[in-house]
Amino acid sequence: MSRRSGVLEFAVLGLLHDAPMHGYELRKRLNVLLGSFRAFSYGTLYPCLKNLVAQGFLVEDNPDVEYVPATALNGKRSKIVYRLSPEGKERFEELLAESGPEAWEDEHFGVRFAFFGQTDRAVRMRVLEGRRSRLEERLERMRSSVTRTRERFDDYTLELQRHGLESVEREVRWLNELIETERATRTGRSAASPPTSDGRGPAAGSSDPPGPPYDRPGRS
Repeated sequence: MSRRSGVLEFAVLGLLHDAPMHGYELRKRLNVLLGSFRAFSYGTLYPCLKNLVAQGFLVEDNPDVEYVPATALNGKRSKIVYRLSPEGKERFEELLAESGPEAWEDEHFGVRFAFFGQTDRAVRMRVLEGRRSRLEERLERMRSSVTRTRERFDDYTLELQRHGLESVEREVRWLNELIETERATRTGRSAASPPTSDGRGPAAGSSDPPGPPYDRPGRS
């Protein structure tokens, strides 16, 4: 299974864990919740659904109705509703418990974060700390690259490099805030608002938690 198909499987199981839905609605939910999936087509989603059905993780309701893709001419949509089987729920729980290096990568982390509300706190911490470690390694490489290439590139190329560097630095600060919030919750301290990046506490007048990295401008 490719990395991207594994991400799609996790996202599909997670969304259907909340409620059954047909393929058209599922694709809309993927587009809204997981912006990185906007490039996925029906040609990618439906083989994934069929594969999950074949593995026993999904059950089709009204399976005798053949799906016809919606077009401006026919206006037809799938009448097949997909829902998790008991095995599918167990598979989703297994995937939620995974916290290894794959969960720290750009594509996987955004999807994992979308389902953090259903993830065990200890697993959340391992994923957040792993993601931070991965980005700190990236920062070190990027800073070294900027230093080495400063004399060889023009101002615009250097500005692009600085923009990428600042984007990763912002995400590291955001991860630090999330990790501190998780630790505060674990120890029973108030964690209604995450601390600011300098660790002095929540920003004045701010009550909104930070959004996921794929929902912010300039993410890596």
